[in-house]
Amino acid sequence: MMLFEVLKGSAHDLKDHRVENPRLNAELLLAQCLGFSRETLYANLRREIQTEEKEALDELLRRRMAGEPLQYLLGHQEFWSVNLKVDPRVLIPRPETEVLVEEALSILSIPSGGVPRVLDIGTGSGAIVIALAKDVGEIFAVAIDISHEALQVAKENARKVGVGKRIRFVRGDLLRPFRSLTDGVFDLILSNPPYVCRSDIEKLAREVKDHEPRVALDGGEDGLDFYRQMSRQVPSYLREGGWLLVEIGQGQGAQISALLEQSGCFRGPELVRDLSGIERVIKVQKVEG
Repeated sequence: MMLFEVLKGSAHDLKDHRVENPRLNAELLLAQCLGFSRETLYANLRREIQTEEKEALDELLRRRMAGEPLQYLLGHQEFWSVNLKVDPRVLIPRPETEVLVEEALSILSIPSGGVPRVLDIGTGSGAIVIALAKDVGEIFAVAIDISHEALQVAKENARKVGVGKRIRFVRGDLLRPFRSLTDGVFDLILSNPPYVCRSDIEKLAREVKDHEPRVALDGGEDGLDFYRQMSRQVPSYLREGGWLLVEIGQGQGAQISALLEQSGCFRGPELVRDLSGIERVIKVQKVEG
């Protein structure tokens, strides 16, 4: 069977199993099995597929039709022009999270008179902190996650990008590992936390609810558990005039803004929208004095 026939049949099967973008999925999975880029695949569509290649493709198609995310099957996801390793140990980085990176880089571009100290809470694959370490000339970056498995992925990604020596990875829950530190350690604290309401998780796409790590999704009964803890803990570790940036879920802006205002420690907050016009990031500055 020639590759163009295999590609057509694979796309048809994926469509029958309600997989979005079936043609693109088929192209990427077939290219993966052949060790080709998509461009090379299209240059070789009249080549016959080998038995072992077809067997490998059939296995990937079976898993994709069962709902396993394409990114886990391919083993990578692009974020901020970096190809990151992803697997079921970590949440798949989303394009909208690049808004968080953009806002962080805007803050870090302002001269502060020293090397900026940055903390990424719940680093997962390391996408955010790696993007910052790659683009900021000098930085002291710390990335924390409660999952030892996620940290393994993040460390591997940092090494591949060449910023492994610029990031310190720490295992822990929120800011607990830093309890012995003095006040005002960090210039910028940022996070893409779990913010899905627990009752809504089963309503998510099967790729998300059945395969991505629940700990990276579950924000408690109302989705705000992390933000409550953060509003209490973060001020002690943020210098005066320092910044807090957090990603939020759709429709959560007013509630999370109120939590931060109630702490009495922050100026703002400012809501930043993503390319779809959805409020995606909250940006606040610690009050000086």
